[in-house]
Amino acid sequence: MSAHDMPLVTIVTPSFDQASYLEETIQSVLEQDYPNIEYFVMDGGSSDNSVEIIKKNAKNLAWWVSEADKGQTDAINKGFGHANGQILAWLNSDDTYEPGAVSAAVDYLQKHANVGMVYADCNFIDQNSKLIGKFAAAQTDYKRLRKGYVHIPQQTMFFRSELWRIVGPLDPSFYFAMDYDLWIRIASRTEIKYLSGQTWANFRIHRSGKTITADDRVWPEMLHVHYRDGGKFLSVIVAKYYIRKLIAPLWNWRRRMKLKLTKD
Repeated sequence: MSAHDMPLVTIVTPSFDQASYLEETIQSVLEQDYPNIEYFVMDGGSSDNSVEIIKKNAKNLAWWVSEADKGQTDAINKGFGHANGQILAWLNSDDTYEPGAVSAAVDYLQKHANVGMVYADCNFIDQNSKLIGKFAAAQTDYKRLRKGYVHIPQQTMFFRSELWRIVGPLDPSFYFAMDYDLWIRIASRTEIKYLSGQTWANFRIHRSGKTITADDRVWPEMLHVHYRDGGKFLSVIVAKYYIRKLIAPLWNWRRRMKLKLTKD
């Protein structure tokens, strides 16, 4: 089978002032062994040397732009608005794919027509790309997602573009939980599948990353989805929110200490 006979995969990288990591992100996509990838880099008008990095790789990109936008969600929506692929994914500009990730995702989706979205395991890495942990990925579904049992590393997610045409775009009012909102909408219409034992990506934890600087925003946004879709106050996800609110300072302190130790 020639490359053009294989499903086209569109990957979007939203980026803003991430020159420290952008080259590694781009290369992790360009070095994939899957031969039919449409790759977009959506830069939000960076003031560092991100544009120089993008231009250096421009001949291998299907499209790129550097212009002011309304943030990460807007950049992803803009990219998917131009996508031609049958399978879609986004990879943030400080994360990376593992070799073979795209091929593995496409292979599974081709063999399982009933599955609309697939995801796998993910590493945590630090600012120097050193392994510092493992994401607690696990199988979830619509009912469990509604209860706050997420367990999906966004970096490893691949889904069918036909679903995007039905449930997209991402809600631009979300800064953190736009992926959770999308998973809820996808899982309400199709099966999603976790492939245990396959590591497809690396989630970078660093001091300027959203996971450190704005983690307290994710659960309120998830609760917004919960109430929007008819959820009640007396529910598992609301209870989890208040428990996490109590222990979140400790978690973030531990993350910062781990980053400090890896830097030292």
